[in-house]
Amino acid sequence: MIKTHKENLISTTDARYIQLLNDAKQKINSTRIRIAKAATRSQFELYWWLGEQIVAAQTKYGWGKSIVEQLAGDLRRAFPETTQGFSSRNLWYMRNMYIEYKELPILQQVVAEIPWGQNVVILDKVKDIASKQYYIEMTKQQGWTRSTLLMQINSQAYERHCLSSKQNNFSETMPEHLALQANNSMKDIYMLDTLGLTPPLQEAEIENRMVAKIKTVMLELGYGFSFIGNQYRIVANGREYFIDLLFYNRRLQNLVAFEIKKGRFEPEYAGKMNFYLNLLDDFVREAHENPSIGIILCSERDHFEVEYALRGTRNPVGVAEFRLSKSLPKELFDKLPDPKKLEQEIKRELLENEYENDNEVA
Repeated sequence: MIKTHKENLISTTDARYIQLLNDAKQKINSTRIRIAKAATRSQFELYWWLGEQIVAAQTKYGWGKSIVEQLAGDLRRAFPETTQGFSSRNLWYMRNMYIEYKELPILQQVVAEIPWGQNVVILDKVKDIASKQYYIEMTKQQGWTRSTLLMQINSQAYERHCLSSKQNNFSETMPEHLALQANNSMKDIYMLDTLGLTPPLQEAEIENRMVAKIKTVMLELGYGFSFIGNQYRIVANGREYFIDLLFYNRRLQNLVAFEIKKGRFEPEYAGKMNFYLNLLDDFVREAHENPSIGIILCSERDHFEVEYALRGTRNPVGVAEFRLSKSLPKELFDKLPDPKKLEQEIKRELLENEYENDNEVA
């Protein structure tokens, strides 16, 4: 007689099962990402080849615009399931992409790693090569969707991040390699127009809205920032101290404290930030982490006062400005999207699937 054994029931709280489930989820996610990246590169290689062939045919046979229209029609009939991919508009982008980057092998490698739709936005909206390289690399690093990329371009992220004269004492207070990285992670002006705030307002209002919309704030701060908390509490010597916003930067491996000041920069702000950084380093920082950095955000500043306030400060401190929708420089008003439309776009973006339509042309 055959004996049967009762099958053991697996509890969903069993640590061994939880480990198996987590391992399976991680493997599936990493595989999906790898497949998506491979698909993105393969698609770009196809589009690059088509662009190259169009340019070569026009050069060799003297064909003009008609070759693009004719080829698009025939390809759509041959592959009806990919009508957008082989539209005449998209074929022109392929041709222009090849012409733009054919002499730039370093950029060719990077553009192949970001979705085609984002490549098209950069090709359309950004003119010079240096700024193109910035937006391509940031899109790769931060996984910007088309709408996020467009928002960054419209807010002149490249100019604020790379071309502005930043005020900090990083080179005097940090090792050279860290000082360079810290300076690169800082912007001279932070665009907070997506918060939907207009002056007059209190500092707490700015802080609370930044926390409520932390996703958009993180995009503005840049790569590597992780949010720890607002009004971060430190207890020392029987007293409590509170830092407006505290972040951790994975690339720099240090804490980054932000203090928000609604008005003009005052020299005493540097002393207070220096005090907070001493507390963070002594009571919060882990042994393996680098010294903390402080960023003071003000609505306006005098560069002379900032320079002398930071001179001799022992800890690394930077001073930057923030901009709200009603306090933008006149020359930027026609270059930034409407705040209400931008907020609606951000809400839509939060709901959309991360990979949905990434390979379609906007």
